[in-house]
Amino acid sequence: MTFPILPTGRTAWLAAISAPVAVLIAAAAPGAWIVAPAAGVALLVLVLLDGLLAGRLADWQLIAPEDAEVGEPVTVTMLADLAGRAGHGRLDAAFACDARLADSGGAELSLGFDPATGSWQGDTELVPARRGTAPLGAIWLRWSGPLGLGARQVRREADRAVRIWPDLSPVRSPELQHFLRDAQFGLIARRIRGEGTQFEALSEYEPGMDRRRIDWKASARHTRLYARENESERNNQIVFAFDCGQAMCEPVEGLPRIDRAVTAALTASYVALKGGDRVSLFGFAQRPELATPFIGDPRLFHRLQTAAASLDYHAEEPNFTLALATLTARLQRRSLIVLFTDFTDPTGAEMMIESVGRLVERHLVLFVTIEDQELAGLRDAEPDSLADLATAVTADTLTRQRALVLQRLRQMGVDIIEAPHDQIGYRLIDSYLEIKRKGTIG
Repeated sequence: MTFPILPTGRTAWLAAISAPVAVLIAAAAPGAWIVAPAAGVALLVLVLLDGLLAGRLADWQLIAPEDAEVGEPVTVTMLADLAGRAGHGRLDAAFACDARLADSGGAELSLGFDPATGSWQGDTELVPARRGTAPLGAIWLRWSGPLGLGARQVRREADRAVRIWPDLSPVRSPELQHFLRDAQFGLIARRIRGEGTQFEALSEYEPGMDRRRIDWKASARHTRLYARENESERNNQIVFAFDCGQAMCEPVEGLPRIDRAVTAALTASYVALKGGDRVSLFGFAQRPELATPFIGDPRLFHRLQTAAASLDYHAEEPNFTLALATLTARLQRRSLIVLFTDFTDPTGAEMMIESVGRLVERHLVLFVTIEDQELAGLRDAEPDSLADLATAVTADTLTRQRALVLQRLRQMGVDIIEAPHDQIGYRLIDSYLEIKRKGTIG
């Protein structure tokens, strides 16, 4: 049990300064030795009195949002009311939390007195690093008396939690909202119109159009050239498949690769739902762990967000053979499969290539990987020592192996997106619209 009144740092400094003084008094006047213990008792009495004058905790409140998004700052506010205490001195607080909110497992903050409300208030900012539920645990409050010699400290239980969701800031971005708003006036329809498979309308032929689109029968009837306008098919099936293995759990710019992939996938999913297609999520590591039904209504987008939030982090190599075979068995018609993964081991890459090869036989595959800028930096850095040279050679070897794997996938007919983490979302949307325009999914 913690004693309610504790000495402060100021008390410790006074005691440390008084010790040599007591030694000098004892050496100079041995008969005055009683002064040292008397001074110590007096200091102890002052600590107790100061602690009593510090007041007691009348009420407290920890304010934290129930929901947050990975990578987006979260503000946690602490409020406290002290009975029998004027607004002077300082009040410090600390609380324990899950490592998803803070790597250290906790946070500290100082509270200031607000004369308008007569209470103490302070806040701190945390940045969630992983998805999931992050509980807030014990809270410690410590405040000193008027002299700063005695302090009171109490411990309370917060019994709260913050649900950390995937980052949807790209979905809410003005750029994407303007893009989708233009779709209401047909701009997206015109962008994906032309090489689709569904006839939409006839339009007068203009120079620069593909001559293969000329409708000769209609042109003969109207005695002028007309071209066919084809619309890309709707109701296509799109599967976003996530490798949740060890390589995808490695951080890039402070967040795991899997979280970067989830953000890009949800952004593209939102566009696909607006475009009339059906979307499903699939996650795997050593075994499949997530497989959602296909969703075609944009109003049900929150179901995809909830499912993506449940994707866990696994410190193990993924089983591509089992996962992609399971995915193939689920699909009854040709679909676009967007595979988010990464690789470092050439042996594991061989198994991945073999599994993707079987997938390409029936489906259209889009392979998405985040560009390893750290590896490129190690490769291009000027070496200052033999160790730096060895690191650069190793990085160059890994880069060449990576390029070779991607080239083999391209030769198999797999489309590749390799880009920095902040660009894969929009690159994915562009690739999706291009595929939709050509009508190659169905």
